[in-house]
Amino acid sequence: MNFNDLIGTIGVGLILLAYFLNMFSLIKKDGIVYFTINIVGAGIACFASVLIHFVPFIILEGAWVIVSCIGLLKSIKKSQA
Repeated sequence: MNFNDLIGTIGVGLILLAYFLNMFSLIKKDGIVYFTINIVGAGIACFASVLIHFVPFIILEGAWVIVSCIGLLKSIKKSQA
């Protein structure tokens, strides 16, 4: 496994971890932890996609980061209210 594969595997693994934890109600789907894991995981996966110049996944993971950031901001605003 080369560096690019390792980085991509870590990123995708984090996204799947967030999904798994959510599916088994170990974290809230609209909670700060869920969005943070998704942002970090998608960011790492996006970086791996940049390294291998795979544009479709750069777009996918970049969009995942943006959507998760929006969700995180909404979650923070909700917890402050």
